[in-house]
Amino acid sequence: MTPTLILTCFLLYTILLFVVTYITARRATNRAFFIGNKNSPWFVVAYGMIGASLSGVTFMSVPGNVGNTQFSYLMLVAGFFFGYLVIAKILLPLYYRLNLTSIYSYLDQRFGFWSYKTGSFFFILSRVIGASFRMFLVVNVLHIFVFQQWGVPFWVTVSIFILLIILYTFKGGIKTIIWTDTLQTTFMLLAVILTLVLITRGLNMDFSTFADKIFNSEYTNVFVVDWTAKNHWMKQFFSGMFICIVMTGLDQEMMQKNLSCRSLKDAQKNMITFSVVLMVVNFMFLFLGASLFTYANAQGIEIPFRTDDLFPTLAIHYLGPLAGIVFVIGLISAAYPSADGALTSLTTVFCIDFLGLPDKKHLSEKKRTNIRYLVHIGFALLLLAVIIIFSIINDQAVIDKLYTVAGYTYGPLLGLYSFGLFTKRGLRDRWVPIIALLSPVLCYFISDYSVRLLNGYKFGFELLILNGVITFIGLLIFSKRNGMVA
Repeated sequence: MTPTLILTCFLLYTILLFVVTYITARRATNRAFFIGNKNSPWFVVAYGMIGASLSGVTFMSVPGNVGNTQFSYLMLVAGFFFGYLVIAKILLPLYYRLNLTSIYSYLDQRFGFWSYKTGSFFFILSRVIGASFRMFLVVNVLHIFVFQQWGVPFWVTVSIFILLIILYTFKGGIKTIIWTDTLQTTFMLLAVILTLVLITRGLNMDFSTFADKIFNSEYTNVFVVDWTAKNHWMKQFFSGMFICIVMTGLDQEMMQKNLSCRSLKDAQKNMITFSVVLMVVNFMFLFLGASLFTYANAQGIEIPFRTDDLFPTLAIHYLGPLAGIVFVIGLISAAYPSADGALTSLTTVFCIDFLGLPDKKHLSEKKRTNIRYLVHIGFALLLLAVIIIFSIINDQAVIDKLYTVAGYTYGPLLGLYSFGLFTKRGLRDRWVPIIALLSPVLCYFISDYSVRLLNGYKFGFELLILNGVITFIGLLIFSKRNGMVA
């Protein structure tokens, strides 16, 4: 895998992406950018959302983590399924009934100005940090294997990547992304399947024998019964359910695609189909992880200290040129959805929630489009700046904490929406930003001291639930009887 070959794969894939963009973005309006003219086929959205839900981090980390946590991740995925049912039966009907473009408009109708802006702000904060982190990991791999070999600075590599994303999302927005996501999902899944084929051949086994070997190995344990462990099966299940609700159902990027469907019924079909397919896809990534460890052990290959590096190490150095090409294309396929959806949703939320662009009827369509263009470029530059900051820090411990902080920001959204949906009380609206800021801080200290305070208990992903509960209690304290019910 020479730098030239990797670059060629990257360029050919990008050209294919732009062909799809050209076909879908012609005559695209602001309405097409924000909600795809509410004309997206549900089955296309369901298939494409697979790629959007799996980032470059997932592409390397889920297989790599099998060596540490076996198949316990499956309980998290099982929780996802029930979370998607909640979204399909509770949140989607609400969003369609209120005819929302930005899902945070609900908070304005239910509670008022400050709740509305708080919800939008926390989405922007979490999405900027999360998307930048995911892009940093993937772009860094491309930089090390390609551009660094030619003496290109990291900031130039990132700028090229961001520029490409701007160009293919600039006009079509969500209308384009619905279709490019299908392309990216296809190549990502092909990468997993072809890698499994190459591993099986490398071990001189037929697939049936190889599968038996995997299922009888130490890697396929699903249930962790130690209650103090972060990946205890019950913690994983309920955490998965609530992670799904907040990171899909309360996330503008993911819901924007659902809201582009022709009707509520189609959106619900999309969500249920997507939830089933996603379970299968995550199982494929876990099976791939077990396969990578099995192959490395059989060939006497040393497992990298960072298990995330196992997939690229084997694909590029041990499984042959085809495996390297497959890995690079799969990684690129995972990278683009992390960036394009984030940039489009950030533009949407800022234009609608902070600028009120659709309501400015005195502005011409062209003027509103030009404003949207400026916001789009502005967020692209912000993502560029944050990625460069990550590269300057270049400390995995610090970066992990920043990524965890992005996860904390969904807790206030969980609390706000839960309070709106399950109570009829109103809020003292001006207190909402303070409550939303204090809740993650309190959660951080509880998590940090949980081993001492809670007899050895370690928080995992369920910290999100605690965050939402604390926010809910804070809102309840500052609530009032005469609430609006949306």
